[in-house]
Amino acid sequence: MAVPKKKTSKSKRDMRKATWKRKAAFAAEKALSQGKSVLTGRSTSFVYPTDEDEDDEE
Repeated sequence: MAVPKKKTSKSKRDMRKATWKRKAAFAAEKALSQGKSVLTGRSTSFVYPTDEDEDDEE
């Protein structure tokens, strides 16, 4: 027969939720930082078309 599993404690549940939220906050902070870097033009780790590249092609 099937036996019900033990209930997960509130502390374990909260710990998992906190970890998930921490990861999301870190990813959001990183994305914002990368966006700011691209907008200021000091980015060296991205390759993306700029207005100068488009003028060179013509």
